[in-house]
Amino acid sequence: MSNIVCSGVDKNYGAINVIKDFNLDIADREFVVFLGPSGCGKSTLLRMIAGLEDISGGTVSIDGTAVNDLEPRDRGVAMVFQNYALYPHMTIYDNIAFGLKRMKVPKAEIDERIKVVAGTLGLDPYLSRKPTELSGGQQQRVAIARAMIKTPKVFLFDEPLSNLDAKLRHHMRVEIARLHQNLQTTTVYVTHDQLEAMTLADRIVLMKGGAIEQVGTPAEIYERPRTLFVAGFIGTPNMNFIDVTVDHADGAWALRSEGSEIQVSQDAFNLKPGQKAVLGIRPPDLTPADISGRNTLAGTADLIEFHGNDALVSFKFAGKEVGALVKASSCPRTGDRVVYSFDQSRLHIFDANSGLSLRAA
Repeated sequence: MSNIVCSGVDKNYGAINVIKDFNLDIADREFVVFLGPSGCGKSTLLRMIAGLEDISGGTVSIDGTAVNDLEPRDRGVAMVFQNYALYPHMTIYDNIAFGLKRMKVPKAEIDERIKVVAGTLGLDPYLSRKPTELSGGQQQRVAIARAMIKTPKVFLFDEPLSNLDAKLRHHMRVEIARLHQNLQTTTVYVTHDQLEAMTLADRIVLMKGGAIEQVGTPAEIYERPRTLFVAGFIGTPNMNFIDVTVDHADGAWALRSEGSEIQVSQDAFNLKPGQKAVLGIRPPDLTPADISGRNTLAGTADLIEFHGNDALVSFKFAGKEVGALVKASSCPRTGDRVVYSFDQSRLHIFDANSGLSLRAA
């Protein structure tokens, strides 16, 4: 078993508290992604698990053993950094073998383990080259190979793809996903890129200000965001938000904003008359309609962004810029009047003050 348990973990830099009472259980063989904006504490937390940062409070346990006071080399972890951290004067073979040589592993065993790791990552043709002779993606594979060869209990990835171009990032995401499927090693991965998180994670830990905002599978976080922050951070294009005031209307809740009204079931949300709220709806959940009415969003298309097979249509509704993601083949033209309907089950409503979701349990 190689589970990780963080219990009440804190990190202070002087009087500044950057990680606040962090509690999380990561199961054996699970792939967990720490996601959040720059400065939210995700890399600091990863470095505390690795032993590269002291823990100010609480406990980190790996495989049932508290590791707060253990050296990094004694924790059974291997870390892959953003900047590869390869030795430029060494060959790829020597870079991969470096850790094993320091551990005085016999050469025959090193050769055998490098053969397996290089074969897995497609590095066989490059073992005699220097890092400067390799592309960014190949160098990142070398860094992963150097981590793999130590057969760790836990893999830690600190934004490993952020230096790569978009096409190469996609390729490396696929490689990392396949690698995890094959090795089944407990993995913690840090990124600020929601696409990486959504495509790689068994569970996402979305962080804000040194604390957990929500933990869940990619589908749970996308479909049922618990806060306004989560809803705005997850999803491309971004969720549309409209400020509304809640009122009663014909046995339903009426959400009113600048002369517009949307009605929702009283059973679906925990609302009260006069409450200030924020209505959220994702661009893909808006469907072209023929006739405008109470539960439609209508306006004049003022910007069209082509995304290949789809197009993002922007228009003003209730004083807000709203986007609808539609098929490019049926896309309107700039200046056309547009009307969009929606399924009420796809709506999100958040309290304007607390930011918490008001969806009924």
